Amino acid sequence: MKKVSTVFYVSIAIMALLVIFGVSAPKTLESVTGAIQGFITDSFGWYYLIVVSLFVLVCLYLLVSPIGRIKLGKQEDKPEFSRPTWLAMLFSAGMGIGLVFWGTAEPISHYAISSPTGEVGTDQGLQDAMRFTFFHWGIHAWAIYGIVAMCLAYFTFRKGERGLISATLKPILGKYADGVLGKIIDVIAVIATVIGVATTLGFGAVQINGGLSYLFDVPSNIVTQFIIILVVTVLFIVSALTGLGKGIKILSNANMILAFALFTLMFILGPTLFTLNIFTDTIGKYLQTLVNMSFRIAPLNEEDRQWINGWTIFYWAWWIAWSPFVGIFIARVSKGRTIREFVIFVLMIPSLIGFLWFSVFGGSALTLERDGIAQLSKLATEESLFGVFANYPLATLMSILAIILVATFFITSADSGTFVLGMMTTNGSQNPANSVKLVWGITLTVIALVLLYSGGLQALQNTMIIAALPFSVVMALMTASLLKDLNKEAKALGIGQIKKKKTS
Repeated sequence: MKKVSTVFYVSIAIMALLVIFGVSAPKTLESVTGAIQGFITDSFGWYYLIVVSLFVLVCLYLLVSPIGRIKLGKQEDKPEFSRPTWLAMLFSAGMGIGLVFWGTAEPISHYAISSPTGEVGTDQGLQDAMRFTFFHWGIHAWAIYGIVAMCLAYFTFRKGERGLISATLKPILGKYADGVLGKIIDVIAVIATVIGVATTLGFGAVQINGGLSYLFDVPSNIVTQFIIILVVTVLFIVSALTGLGKGIKILSNANMILAFALFTLMFILGPTLFTLNIFTDTIGKYLQTLVNMSFRIAPLNEEDRQWINGWTIFYWAWWIAWSPFVGIFIARVSKGRTIREFVIFVLMIPSLIGFLWFSVFGGSALTLERDGIAQLSKLATEESLFGVFANYPLATLMSILAIILVATFFITSADSGTFVLGMMTTNGSQNPANSVKLVWGITLTVIALVLLYSGGLQALQNTMIIAALPFSVVMALMTASLLKDLNKEAKALGIGQIKKKKTS
């Protein structure tokens, strides 16, 4: 089981071609990926909105359906991790760096630079900024992760299949899931995972660089970012080699403690009453307008459509590109949970934590910008968070905490990524060999470096949107496969069937 599969060699070969292309012709790579990305967002934006909304509906159906009683595992299986540790692990893998990177930058961008509704710099614009931020980081994002994770956990731990994406499609593909078609699907999943994780590593390196630059005047350039990635690579490879029960578990719990400490400081030192008010108000507006936001494509307004392409479609692609990695990881640590418990802890609770995070950090940033205390919108995206801290007490302490938090999230994401890629390329082994994890750790680092070198954040975003499209089709098939098998099992178990009363 621990031996590498054909998927490993094919995936490595494709990644090697991307690296060679990126190093030898960086500008060409940026322009080519930009052109493809533009075509995808213009031509398939409607598709992304519909397919992601369907994932949300399926998760909500499973939450309220009697099928939710079915376990992701055998009836006697017990969860391997406690609920707090489980939540910490899935949250660290699922959002991590992104929350810290965009916590202040996204609300500020929507409010002061480019509004989703055209209300830049107004009170209405401020409310819209928070509402759309909640939308991008709420149940849609976690539904994407949840669908993939649920499919994998169900088929791996309940049905005894290998922990591979292709194995979840057996109810639809039959024997072809084990053949060439299955291998192609697994290669697509691996490539989407590598691109998704490498993109996030790029974001993490840029933000650590931004923090060091803001605090200590460290040069903000590609050389510094290369050094940061190389240092963190050594750390996450050491962690990966210690195994799931040690390295990733310890780091995930450390992440949550650090994140909670930073959150508490900002909540107390920032505009506490405004934070509570904006959280409450935005939750209401988010729920009221959820359907409208979910299908908003603006066919008659080019400016609004470009905003949707640059934000909503980008985010849906990001979550989809991350979903094989996060999904396999969440599945691996969710054995023994019921489907209903799984949906609550993977969909609802992380969304709520994200809403609180954006209310505290985004709310603090918005008050500074609105009251004219600081022009955060003039700062580089990666410096936005540190610009907020500079206007509150204990600025240096919070900035250092944030840099450490980004670094630990960085390590956890890469650590989890190497573990998952190891599983995907060793026929679904639940404990892939260290040598395989080492190869993937180095590959992730090289891809992140190449994408940064060939065009910075824009190249990272372009490549991710491209990688997400084919995997979104695989996800749709996985969802159909899961529903088909769950309904079949529910009938066999008599779940959800109304028992007829005996008549005398």
